[in-house]
Amino acid sequence: MSALPDLGFIHNYIPGSDRTRSPLLLLHGTGGDENDLVPFGHRLAPGAALLSPRGKVSERGAARFFRRLAEGVFDLEDLAARTGELAEFIERAGKTYGLAKPIAFGFSNGANIAASLLLTRPDVLAGAVLLRAMTPFEPKTLPDLGGIPVLMLSGAADPLVEPENREKLADRLSAAGAEVTHEIVPAGHNLSPRDIVAAEAWLARR
Repeated sequence: MSALPDLGFIHNYIPGSDRTRSPLLLLHGTGGDENDLVPFGHRLAPGAALLSPRGKVSERGAARFFRRLAEGVFDLEDLAARTGELAEFIERAGKTYGLAKPIAFGFSNGANIAASLLLTRPDVLAGAVLLRAMTPFEPKTLPDLGGIPVLMLSGAADPLVEPENREKLADRLSAAGAEVTHEIVPAGHNLSPRDIVAAEAWLARR
């Protein structure tokens, strides 16, 4: 949006009307953009400020937040660099728009970079909702997630995320001190009505 300041990412920002609610950082999946998850944000957290960047990597014209070498095989060097860029954007946006730390709401590729933020830059987040996330990388040392709330919603029939992989991520986040709620929903890799119900209820308690 041309009226918004240049903070390093093309992004959408919708001011909040309820200052008691944490802002939501909306992180789209492959092929999405800064507008995709805004309707979900309004429904999931009425009155919350919404911050939604567009991934800067293009995969055959589809926007992503970091490169992959193949399905489920991530370019770890690029992931590290892009995670750092996103953390800096969150900090700049917080200062520019007067935002508290946001809760990340990420789907697929967006959930994976949100998980990477939790493992490397948890200082920029107040929590996370990870939809169809997989373990982005194996950390050498675990961060101190000190009670940061995390909701993971995994698809029972997800063809892209192996059960062992999603369980590994939940275990790593829990071991780092996060308050992890991991729910397996009756769906594939797609978003389902159950995801919306679960995320809405979880966010209402934050």
